[in-house]
Amino acid sequence: MSEREWRFYVDDMIGFVEKVIAYTDGLDQNEFVKSGLNYDAAVRNLELIGEAAMPIPDKIRHSYQAISWRQLIATRNCLIHGYLGIDNDTLWSIITDDIPILLPALKNLKSQVQ
Repeated sequence: MSEREWRFYVDDMIGFVEKVIAYTDGLDQNEFVKSGLNYDAAVRNLELIGEAAMPIPDKIRHSYQAISWRQLIATRNCLIHGYLGIDNDTLWSIITDDIPILLPALKNLKSQVQ
């Protein structure tokens, strides 16, 4: 994969993170869980963040360890295969604690590799 190709995945990840933030803005955990569409849309975009993280080359992952690449991919796997249920407390923690930190880290990565 050329450098240009993996950069598109970083752009996608930024877009997915921004969508999660938009879909959960102004909601508390109970409102989010009951929201239906917002819940489903946020979960789907969390899955897509992890999916887009997979093709990022190891060289880049090692250079940008501020981004928890393994956690992104593991979260994707748990959500996709979570047919027995998703722990909403963990999900909300990811949305409120991890996602706001991920956005500037991804933007920093993007700015450094342009």
